[in-house]
Amino acid sequence: MEAKPRVSRSNVRRSILNFRSAIQAFLRGSSVVVSAPTSSGKTLIAEAAAVATVARGRRLFYTTPLKALSNQKFRDFRETFGDSNVGLLTGDSAVNKDAQVLIMTTEILRNMLYQSVGVNSSETGLSHVDVIVLDEVHYLSDISRGTVWEEIVIYCPKEVQLICLSATVANPDELAGWIGQIHGKTELITSSKRPVPLTWHFSMKTALFPLLDEKGTSMNRRLSLSYLQIDSSGDNLYKDEGSRRRKSRRHGNDVPARSKNDATTMRRSQVPQVIDTLWHLEARDMLPAVWFIFSRKGCDAAVQYLEDCRLLDECETSEVELALKRFRVQYPDAVRESSAKGLLRGVAAHHAGCLPLWKSFIEELFQRGLVKVVFATETLAAGINMPARTAVISSLCKRTESGRTFLTSNELLQMAGRAGRRGIDERGHVVLIQTPYEGAEESCKILFSGLEPLVSQFTASYGMVLNLLGGAKVTGSPESNDPNVSRSGRTLEEARKLVEQSFGNYVGSNVMLAAKEELAKIQNEIELLTSEISDEAIDKKSQKLLSQSAYKEIADLQEELRAEKRRRTELRRRMELERMFSLKPLLRELGEGHLPFMCLQYSDSGGVQHQIPAVYLGMVDSLNTSKVKNIVHDSDFFALNVEVDIYSSDTESEHGAEPSYHVALGSDNSWYLFTEKWIKTVYKSGFPNVALALGDALPRDIITMLLDKESMQWQKVAESELGGLWSMEGSLETWSWSLNVPVLSSFSEDDEVLQFSQAYHNAVECYKDQRTKVARLKKKIARTEGFREYKKIIDMAKFTEEKIRRLKARSRRLSTRIEQIEPSGWKEFLQISNVIHEIRALDINTHVIFPLGETAAAIRGENELWLAMILRNKILLDLKPAQLAAIFGSLVSEGIKLRPWKNNSYIYEPSTTVMNVINFLDEQRSSLLQLQEKHGVKIPCCLDSQFSGMVEAWASGLTWREIMMDCAMDEGDLARLLRRTIDLLAQVPKLPDIDPQLQSNAVKASSVMDRPPISELVG
Repeated sequence: MEAKPRVSRSNVRRSILNFRSAIQAFLRGSSVVVSAPTSSGKTLIAEAAAVATVARGRRLFYTTPLKALSNQKFRDFRETFGDSNVGLLTGDSAVNKDAQVLIMTTEILRNMLYQSVGVNSSETGLSHVDVIVLDEVHYLSDISRGTVWEEIVIYCPKEVQLICLSATVANPDELAGWIGQIHGKTELITSSKRPVPLTWHFSMKTALFPLLDEKGTSMNRRLSLSYLQIDSSGDNLYKDEGSRRRKSRRHGNDVPARSKNDATTMRRSQVPQVIDTLWHLEARDMLPAVWFIFSRKGCDAAVQYLEDCRLLDECETSEVELALKRFRVQYPDAVRESSAKGLLRGVAAHHAGCLPLWKSFIEELFQRGLVKVVFATETLAAGINMPARTAVISSLCKRTESGRTFLTSNELLQMAGRAGRRGIDERGHVVLIQTPYEGAEESCKILFSGLEPLVSQFTASYGMVLNLLGGAKVTGSPESNDPNVSRSGRTLEEARKLVEQSFGNYVGSNVMLAAKEELAKIQNEIELLTSEISDEAIDKKSQKLLSQSAYKEIADLQEELRAEKRRRTELRRRMELERMFSLKPLLRELGEGHLPFMCLQYSDSGGVQHQIPAVYLGMVDSLNTSKVKNIVHDSDFFALNVEVDIYSSDTESEHGAEPSYHVALGSDNSWYLFTEKWIKTVYKSGFPNVALALGDALPRDIITMLLDKESMQWQKVAESELGGLWSMEGSLETWSWSLNVPVLSSFSEDDEVLQFSQAYHNAVECYKDQRTKVARLKKKIARTEGFREYKKIIDMAKFTEEKIRRLKARSRRLSTRIEQIEPSGWKEFLQISNVIHEIRALDINTHVIFPLGETAAAIRGENELWLAMILRNKILLDLKPAQLAAIFGSLVSEGIKLRPWKNNSYIYEPSTTVMNVINFLDEQRSSLLQLQEKHGVKIPCCLDSQFSGMVEAWASGLTWREIMMDCAMDEGDLARLLRRTIDLLAQVPKLPDIDPQLQSNAVKASSVMDRPPISELVG
């Protein structure tokens, strides 16, 4: 049984002292950025600001990234300031919205700020607001939602103080500098200390060990693979240090080296079961614990695994039984029956597959100490108030859409931050667990890898463009007193100034300045070093170092050597050209027959040679593809600047041609565009150019057609004066062709058909003779009187050349980086403005906003224009409320998935009427996607009928038990889909210029759907 919690007043005092400077900075009138560890008490600053603001009779807005977190802060602040002084504003909840302290989600505040840009706050929805608190401001790095935080800072009136609360990040100074530049005086407060210190542990099969050494600066060496190796050899890992040293002296350090498979085997032998680690936690009084497992299935399996493990005493069990009984009476459909047995044992799961009501119930029991272990996915680490004595992290890897990836240092510390209850625990504990592939070394590598910086994710959206540029309404009358009618809208230049104030541009400008300074230094150093190895500089050094006779002898021979090297270069170039001329007739002939296999060859920048098996398509000029022809003939990148003046006039007149570009498809499913320079050999075998069936196209025509479909994004692989080698990724359609290109080892010399002319063979012999002549001359120089001293000069010159080469490579990388640094967001802003102009949502010249634009500007969603197009479509007016809900469900189902591990596989199908409407809307969707593609806009347009039947069934009144019977969806996923649908339906009555019939049906559908068990707890 857990010991009674002890309130640690010293921890509370430590939190206040840590942030006293932040409160003082706020009272001085500054905006404040606070970067401190999770659970370090940053909310104290917001509470202090709220006390001061309420005392002045002014207002404070407190924003969070999640509705659940907003609900939690709403409850916390009401306990502190009283119900009448605190309000809540989220997408589907509005409680006491005129209160002095108003809690809201960030998107709500951003939408309020759209109308206040450049306007005094007293004239907008920010009337009487003195302070805005941005909690979890590190969400600025979130790919999908980070833009919202940047917009709030950019649009916020300067007279409003900002309090930005962030977890520890690598660049809080840049965040504070950016806010200070665009908003006003801002002070940075950072703290790396936690009010409740953390102790790191590592769990293995037999015991729980300290992860770090006594200083806490490196790994406990007893956890290294070498110790595991000794243990597997018969030594005891847990004997005292002295006995281990004595044994080491007896046997010497002759532990045999282990292979990677041996290391994996040793790690597997040390992997603990859940019950092993749990008993260690209980024995050391380290419960309650939040145990992170990065899959819902894993969390549920862990609960079932511990169902027979009793962590509660009889009194606590009775309390849980009573709480569960009351919950069952109040929300009978929200009870997760599969978890009830585990709950009575003191264990529970908390993840996105659970209903919100059930998760709130688990959180309440955990805070009361009636749940000792919560198995949770990573989402619980994001600000929900469930601090524990211990955080257990089951793995260092998690599965993402791009495969398995290691946790970042920020993610690890975010989860670790759940450990240590302020005011209760003297120390928090973090336990990492041995897995078959990850041990203590990997744990420490991530832990000590350093924090990640905040990275701007600023992107333009339809809502942003419409709200910033929108002026007078087309439906407005001159007599109207509506301020929106008289708005003139911001000019593109005004909008650009706002957009280019993004955090990314601030950081980018600093980076560009530093990069340009470094580039200038590098170029100056290159110039200096180049002058030191010029022929003139080497000649001067030689004169100083050598006697006159030795210098003259070497100088004369060096002059002769330079002349012979020039001749060798000329002969090599002639040989290459003769080789290409030999290939031309063969390739011309092959281009009319079957599609032969060939081998392309090149060397990369590191000198590594690569050979690519490919199937030859033909010479560019002979192919029926306008795209490739146009890019080869019109682009300077593919220009052939072959100097032929070094060749004899006989050669020119005989061949009368220059290199040509050809196309092949590689076995790596990449297209290759190349000149004859890059062909190593050509083979007899290939794809027959014969149609598979009567009337089918020929293989050469099919592959050419596939080539013409590509976007022509060619990347240079290698270059030479005889033309470059370029590549471009193939498509799924070319994949099957590339799979049938044989590997090079399957060919023999007899398969080669490449035959060279006599002129080529003569050129090869001439080149070999000249190469021999150069080698002999070098040997002659090496035998001269002063060569030993001269070689020192040459060796130093070679060393300097290598240094110049590295500096030039660095210079190229810097130049590329500088070119890539451009003001982010503005290009996308213009592209989106072109779409809304063409679709007649907004006239970007006069800034008149049309009804479609009005609706899109007011709606919240991923693609506001697409949602507005649907809402304004008359086809929705004939739908019943349940059918309307089904259509809305198809618009918000992105990210919702069927769960393959569930034995049940049933979901309700939508009605025929709903499917007909979705099919009709899909045509409009295609039109919008084409328009977006035309202007380079890549904003998704969600329309997925897969789950529409589930939404329609719920909106038709089916019970939760009926709808979940044999359902292939997790309860939490279905609840999230239904809540998203309700959120969209709830917006409709508030949107401008929407048909009253549609608004009425949306209200009916929303009211029917918003019922337990998917209704959310607010107060």
